[in-house]
Amino acid sequence: MRKWGVVITVFYALILLGLIVPGAMFLTLNKFSWHGVGNMYGEPVLWVLVAAIIGSQALLLFLSVDQSQKRLKPRTHVLVSCLVGGILTALLTSGVIFCVGCAVWGDKFLPDNFGYIWAIWGALWLLWGVIFYLYFRSSSVVVSRLTAWLLRGSILELLVAVPCHVIVRRRDDCSAPVATSFGIASGIAIMLLSFGPSVLFLYRKRLDEYSNRKSVG
Repeated sequence: MRKWGVVITVFYALILLGLIVPGAMFLTLNKFSWHGVGNMYGEPVLWVLVAAIIGSQALLLFLSVDQSQKRLKPRTHVLVSCLVGGILTALLTSGVIFCVGCAVWGDKFLPDNFGYIWAIWGALWLLWGVIFYLYFRSSSVVVSRLTAWLLRGSILELLVAVPCHVIVRRRDDCSAPVATSFGIASGIAIMLLSFGPSVLFLYRKRLDEYSNRKSVG
């Protein structure tokens, strides 16, 4: 099962880097160019976000594969799962905040430097991490519930980000489409991410069914 986790993580990374990142550039500039894609891949901020998302995907997959202590309270790993979920939910929440802010106030809503953006993301990460820990600390199915929340949250975020992107595009704002494109791209990325652990859970469930049939027979 862990080999499947590696395969799914690599496949997800290829989708993220090969499709979603150029897609975000197309949404921002309304055109596609290899030079622009190359410049986007050269941005350090992009690689921080990509590393956070792909690392979260890998952690959720490897935490979800081991079901040997399913009936026990997973106090060893629950904090890790909550921190990972906090990162991704903070990403979705910050995307919604910036999309709505840009739709209402335009470029004036965006800060002059990335320091404020990192501060907002960090504060939301801490907030959601605490919320998830308090909610899941006595649960034995943390990852499955967490990925279900992420899937719903990514769909909700897209329902907010797409109309906001249309609004800022029609106003011909300068930097606002960057924020709304980021919201759309992050929503799609986390939506795809949430399917990874779910796929392994389906594999695990089918393998358990086969094992139960053999033991009964």
